[in-house]
Amino acid sequence: MSNHIPRKRFGQNFLQDASVIAGIVHAVNPQPDDIVIEIGPGLGAITKPLLARLKHLHVVEIDRDIIERLKAEHPADKLTIHAGDALAFDFASVSQQPLKIVGNLPYNISTPLLFHLASYGNRVLDMHFMLQKEVIERMVAEPSTADYGRLSVMLQYRFYMENILFVPPEAFWPPPKVDSAVVRMIPAPGRCGVARDEAMLEKLVIQAFAQRRKTLRNNLKGLVDVADLDALGIDPGLRPENLPVEDYVRLANHLSDKGIQS
Repeated sequence: MSNHIPRKRFGQNFLQDASVIAGIVHAVNPQPDDIVIEIGPGLGAITKPLLARLKHLHVVEIDRDIIERLKAEHPADKLTIHAGDALAFDFASVSQQPLKIVGNLPYNISTPLLFHLASYGNRVLDMHFMLQKEVIERMVAEPSTADYGRLSVMLQYRFYMENILFVPPEAFWPPPKVDSAVVRMIPAPGRCGVARDEAMLEKLVIQAFAQRRKTLRNNLKGLVDVADLDALGIDPGLRPENLPVEDYVRLANHLSDKGIQS
């Protein structure tokens, strides 16, 4: 194993299981001319097999020691390194062509990073991410389940998602204290309806899940009247996890039609 010391502040756990690495690369299925961006290449477990299939690869890395290692190991005509925080990176700046994004995402910033990446949904072919298994279960959760929440609604609104690979702690060095998994995200605009004001949809969902054990009638007070829910055939006594994505979209559009500002 490398002499690089994993940095806790960057959430570094380096993948080392050959079968998991092969499974991820197979799922990504990179073609030579694809524009692929890897988030957090680390010690190159996924980087190297991707480079073997691609004419060129882009990576986003924040750790300066790893950046220097990557520069020493790979020529610039094969690997472009974007130094910095993926949370602030403009993925659309890489190419006008549709992107494939892949990465072992830092678990300590996974949720805000997923929301950042979701904003590029219209620019990507697909995304494949290693995440904490519990996060992926929330992403793909069905309504009326304990895992269904804001993350489920806002990502399912934009993407078809599938949990494709289980990854145990021992697949990493150092091993994390949680199970991991790999999710496939494919943009699917309109699959749950189209919000005319996506900021309104986000505002509605945040308020709805602010206290998930309370009813919609109580959680949405001040934004949504019981009459609004009745007009759409939505039971005010439901809890936020009972409402499918389509109904959140319908309700957001109803509010927009009433002239309520997001």
